[in-house]
Amino acid sequence: MAKRSVIKLEKVWKTYAMGDVEVHALRGLELDIKEGEFVAIMGPSGSGKSTAMNMVGALDVPSKGRILLDGKDISHLSESDLAQVRGRKIGFIFQQFNLIPTLTALENVMLPMTFQGMPIEERRERAEELLKMVDLGERMDHKPTELSGGQQQRVAIARSLANDPEVILADEPTGNLDSKTENVIMDFLTQLHNKKCKTIVMVTHDEGVAGHAERVEFLRDGTIVRTIKGTSHKHDKESPCRKKTEEKKTGKNNKKTKK
Repeated sequence: MAKRSVIKLEKVWKTYAMGDVEVHALRGLELDIKEGEFVAIMGPSGSGKSTAMNMVGALDVPSKGRILLDGKDISHLSESDLAQVRGRKIGFIFQQFNLIPTLTALENVMLPMTFQGMPIEERRERAEELLKMVDLGERMDHKPTELSGGQQQRVAIARSLANDPEVILADEPTGNLDSKTENVIMDFLTQLHNKKCKTIVMVTHDEGVAGHAERVEFLRDGTIVRTIKGTSHKHDKESPCRKKTEEKKTGKNNKKTKK
């Protein structure tokens, strides 16, 4: 049984007007992200990576074509409706961390849950649990300026999981980190994929980072020109996530057989 599509871009074009000139950032982009996949998007400067990420993350709408999220066309939603979609379905990790400097690590992680109206005690409990998961249980009361770059990115990872989104979008998540810290962050993302069954879409210019994904899509001139498998061996076929997926398939097949 084929995995369901979580995010699907169908012949997506994005055109910007620059004076009298039209610039086509995306040219009929086709992209299908399946449930539980870890996909990296690579390409040179100007290839359309950032625009593609904006489309996948419901941060922008196409000039032409369709964007489907869980089978629902979100191509023409209003900004307020798109914001609701992002809040419920998508978690973001950015290169610049984007933490609020006046808030503690705990308060930063609690913030997305505040916007969703979760009671304060539930917010605090979940934020503490997430910070412990990324090994920052002893740093909850520290503000971003009191944390290293790697620690700030781990806070950002915890924050991205606050509302238990189905999809994590990571935009150059290791761009500001040294190689040792980069490996730590990529190990966390791989664990999210393997153990938490999260669908992850990552934009990166670094081939080594992209290799952590299961699949790498190469963009040039606003369209995909090549697809390869990732080089990492950390996507264990015996991982709890893969076992869970197989159990779902087996259960459905057994039900059909009984009928």
